[in-house]
Amino acid sequence: MSGSPQNNGAQTLLIDADDTLWENNIYFERAIAHFISYLNHREYSPQQVRAVLNQVERECIVSHGYGLHSFAHALMRTFERLAVDSVTPEQHQRIRSFAHAIAEHPVEILAGVTETLAYLTARHHLILMTKGDITEQSGKVERSGLKEYFAAVEIVAEKDAGTYSEVVSKYGLAHDATWMIGNSPKSDINPALAAGLNAVFVPHDQTWILEHEEVAQAPQGQMLIVVEKFAGLREHF
Repeated sequence: MSGSPQNNGAQTLLIDADDTLWENNIYFERAIAHFISYLNHREYSPQQVRAVLNQVERECIVSHGYGLHSFAHALMRTFERLAVDSVTPEQHQRIRSFAHAIAEHPVEILAGVTETLAYLTARHHLILMTKGDITEQSGKVERSGLKEYFAAVEIVAEKDAGTYSEVVSKYGLAHDATWMIGNSPKSDINPALAAGLNAVFVPHDQTWILEHEEVAQAPQGQMLIVVEKFAGLREHF
């Protein structure tokens, strides 16, 4: 296509990790389903319990950031907020187990990712950019076996326009030759566009509800590409 990146030489590709390179949110959704079933609230429907949990998760992000530690706190706070009786030590332990079970899952690479990264790294400059707990995310990067395809790994506390601008400055990147690739409109696409970068949206049908947002239009002079699967990047880069 006219003006597409393959006509403009090597590009810098900032690539998201969770639910872009490997499965992540499906494990949290399973844990939430088990939690709601365990709570078995007498008055609140499962949908109402989930709405409370979503709000508590937002609160916990402010105080605890992202990741399993924050998620465990959110489950506990939600249970305490909704439970009719005092929460017993046994219930505390059971609720913590829902979050801890997530950590035991192997890293499940999404279809086509490994081959596509091998293709891209030979042609472009790849930086893995993920948010969350440093120890947690570093562990997933190491266990994934994908680190070799990236020139650098950036683990940040939040993905907003300011963070993207900091990464651009740190690596001396050209805005018009830099792309953010990911599944989250809220963290990957919209703030990258706001920072003056190009973006590629790779939808995932299990994207975390707190990452949902309308995908912004690319400002004049910037590009936004949508691909159905990660492997579709080969058609554009």
